[in-house]
Amino acid sequence: MYSLVFFVAICTLGLAFECKFNGEVKNEDKLQVHLVPHTHDDVGWLKTVDEYFYGSNNSIQHAGVQYILDSVIPQLIADPKKRFIYVEIAFFERWWNEQSDAMRAEVKKLVQEKRLEFINAGWCMNDEAATHYNAIIDQMTYGLNLVEETFGSDARPRIAWHIDPFGHSSEQASIFAQMSFDGFFFGRIDYADKSLRLKQQRMELVWRGSRNLGQDSDIFTGVLYNGYNPPKGFCYDQFCTDNPVQDDPNLYDNNVKDTVERFVQTTCEQASHYKTNHIILTMGSDFMYENANLWYKNLDKLIEYVNNDGRVNAFYSTPTLYLDALHKANQTWELKTDDFFPYADCPHCYWTGYFTSRPALKRYVRLNNNLLQVCKQLELVNGSGTGKNGPTSDTLRRAVGVAQHHDAVSGTSKQHVADDYAKRLAIGAAECQDLIADVLGKFTVKNSGTQPPDLKFCDHLNISVCDVTEQNKSFTVTVYNPIARDVTTVLRLPIASSAMAVYGPHGKSIKSQILPISDATKQLRKIQKQASTSSFEIIFNVKIPALGFATYFVNSTTSSRLRDLFRAPEKKFYADADEMSIENEFIKLSFTSKTGDLISMTDKSSKVTTAVKQAFYWYNASIGNKQSKQPSGAYIFRPNKSEPILISQGRKTELFKGPLVQEVRQVISPFVSQVIRLYPGQRHAEFEYTVGPIPISDNLGKEVITRFDTDIKSTKLFYTDANGREMQKRELNFRPTWKLNVTEPVAGNYYPVNSRIYIKDDAKQLTVLTERSLGGSSLMEGSMEIMLHRRLLVDDLRGVGEALNEPGISGKGLIVRGKLCLTLAPPQSSAALHRELGELMLLEPVLAFAPNSLTFNKWTSQYNSLHSGLNRELPANVHLLTLETMGDSALIRVEHQYEAGEDAKLSQPVNISLEGLFTDFEIESMTEMNLSANQLLKDKEPLHWNIKTRKEAGKKKKKMISRAATDLNVHLTPMQIRTFKAVVKRHSNTLSRYYKY
Repeated sequence: MYSLVFFVAICTLGLAFECKFNGEVKNEDKLQVHLVPHTHDDVGWLKTVDEYFYGSNNSIQHAGVQYILDSVIPQLIADPKKRFIYVEIAFFERWWNEQSDAMRAEVKKLVQEKRLEFINAGWCMNDEAATHYNAIIDQMTYGLNLVEETFGSDARPRIAWHIDPFGHSSEQASIFAQMSFDGFFFGRIDYADKSLRLKQQRMELVWRGSRNLGQDSDIFTGVLYNGYNPPKGFCYDQFCTDNPVQDDPNLYDNNVKDTVERFVQTTCEQASHYKTNHIILTMGSDFMYENANLWYKNLDKLIEYVNNDGRVNAFYSTPTLYLDALHKANQTWELKTDDFFPYADCPHCYWTGYFTSRPALKRYVRLNNNLLQVCKQLELVNGSGTGKNGPTSDTLRRAVGVAQHHDAVSGTSKQHVADDYAKRLAIGAAECQDLIADVLGKFTVKNSGTQPPDLKFCDHLNISVCDVTEQNKSFTVTVYNPIARDVTTVLRLPIASSAMAVYGPHGKSIKSQILPISDATKQLRKIQKQASTSSFEIIFNVKIPALGFATYFVNSTTSSRLRDLFRAPEKKFYADADEMSIENEFIKLSFTSKTGDLISMTDKSSKVTTAVKQAFYWYNASIGNKQSKQPSGAYIFRPNKSEPILISQGRKTELFKGPLVQEVRQVISPFVSQVIRLYPGQRHAEFEYTVGPIPISDNLGKEVITRFDTDIKSTKLFYTDANGREMQKRELNFRPTWKLNVTEPVAGNYYPVNSRIYIKDDAKQLTVLTERSLGGSSLMEGSMEIMLHRRLLVDDLRGVGEALNEPGISGKGLIVRGKLCLTLAPPQSSAALHRELGELMLLEPVLAFAPNSLTFNKWTSQYNSLHSGLNRELPANVHLLTLETMGDSALIRVEHQYEAGEDAKLSQPVNISLEGLFTDFEIESMTEMNLSANQLLKDKEPLHWNIKTRKEAGKKKKKMISRAATDLNVHLTPMQIRTFKAVVKRHSNTLSRYYKY
């Protein structure tokens, strides 16, 4: 036996514990070691989600999630001392659905006893860089409410557990705080940040995720000492090589004394870096506990012999118990307000490549999140007509939820797994399209005896392919708007004939324009193996009511008057003039005539002009060098040189000017082309790029960027969004909480650009908005760059085991077509532009097509061509984030989509009423919930933490105000999201002729 422990405070910044053995003290004063048995189960990575659950394809990786739960549960049933935590509900639900009633009863008992505890409990453990807040909230809500419905409110998780994502965003912390999580633990932060925090006992803190929400976004945050692995020498899984606890005194290799000594030394060393006499040990790792007996048998022995020794106290625990112990310790904690990006695990190992990896998948995820919101809205409106016998949103909910996983939308899985994510999305999308067609079709019908139109969808409009519009001389397009305000936008549809006319919902002919389809698009069709015959696009404006639809009619015509409306614009090649330009009533873009380079952008409203040159470049991806063997790969961005290589092999430029669009088409190289467009009435310029296949015949991996160089005096500052919401200030070669050693001057300054990035000075702000998550930076004053595509030839040694070399449909390399939107304005008026545009880019209208053989009068006698889901529009600063079915209720979220101080008017608090808002149903009553809708807001009681350097230190958070269920008035402050479960009554004049309620 060793003498009992005595603890001494040894920290210049606070209390930390060093194990000493100078006398007897009570058990509670010892170092308390929380042993947390856990498994980390990726929802796809090296294997697909199905392969991981069933344990198939073990030639890649031995892992079978079903066996983990099969093995753990009997261990817990057999011994009341044992505990286990589980995280990924996408896996747990599968396992649960296969269990007998008897087993379910046993599991419910374990959950009630909090020996099987759900931690985090989203559908997956989502990425924090490439995910949009809309999709994060959805997937967390889906998982958390499954736990609530199955096990009751006592099982509500209190701990957020992001042990594997590669960097952590402020918005994620804010979201977790609003979801009633009391603590947030993770394993990965920058190596230099971690080193300093360990020295200064700053591994645990209070993180304020939102400067707008203040204390309401506070969450206690801890950085785990060993990532999420066991301490060295104490791994007892079947995949581990550490020795078991060998305690037979009759055997020569008895190792109890050595094991106890190493454990005491290991835990005391860890404790010296933390502020209380409690530490947490993560006893598990990737897909561990298939044979739980190995773990528990050795942990039982470890606990017995360590506690018999008496120097430290070890026991089975959970992160919740650990957090409560820290709260009871009543320490004072650091307050953090910045984020944990970018993440590096060595001086030349910045995990900033995944911000762009697999850009086509990133776009597909975003598109399907858009479709999912529409699907859920119409599912709610349709009521009992969906679910039992028809299509539902559930398949797409699950697929989009899985796609938020930190190895899915991040682009860091194997190729066959990425294909599986896309396949799941496609299957879910098809079911949602069936639902949307069904509901919209019923809405259009005026009389019960009329057959709804057979609505079809075109998934390849980005390359001008649509069977319905190309093969029919007369067709309708029904446009659904998921935004709670009227929206005006532009449609571009491929047509077989250049003689087509467009009529609006009231039968009035509207102006249209015909353009020839570009050579680049025709080439894409061939590569994508799309049998398209059209040579023209028709372009026209549409106005769609809030949360409603409008039907437009496109017909062939011989009318000379109508032909004048849509005649093709003159195509011009500029060779002699010094300058060419395109413009609308708000913006002018000027180009050099010889090279076609963009040279300036003017905002006519404010008379602000900036010199701006746009070009495409590529970074030569490192395969390792003398400085470091680290190559560029799916996770890591590491260019060989700081200066990128200009892509320029003779630019071909075409200019088209017409009444509805002016555009410049640029062929920059054999693998890069672009169209720059201005539409009337729009306050932004659109840059549609096509990149790929990236050539690799020279055996060089390439990372393609576009860069905008301006005269804006931005110094070293730029701004990027956090998951599509609050903007984060970035400074070149700088970190707010430690002195940065600049080892990778490019990669170390890259940040996630989920929706926008901007630079500004006192006079002007240039904002670039993206329609998918990408990586970006500002490496020089007045400059912004966005990485668009990557093709690499070696693996980056982080576990994937294959190069990021996507074959595409042709097998010769992936081609990516995407869109950037630019706004220019004085800083004080810029937010109104990029916030509104960001909402429109997130929730684009959904188009449904049908051949039409009826005259307009005949069509409108049978069908409605216009419908609004709202009796009044929501204010410009309010966004309807969620409208969906949840059990017998409607789930409604509204948010203030401006930050404080962004706009003189739109950043002000706003009041709205939901009474009489919706045309298709009435809200009878509603109850306010937390953000994830798994707790009544009035029951939300956040833990209070003592915080350094905070005016409100020592004050408790305000108790949430209870509201009457019939109070339908909502007050919103900047960046606030409010969530309601509502009882709704559908109006008899909507779909009652099809369904009884």
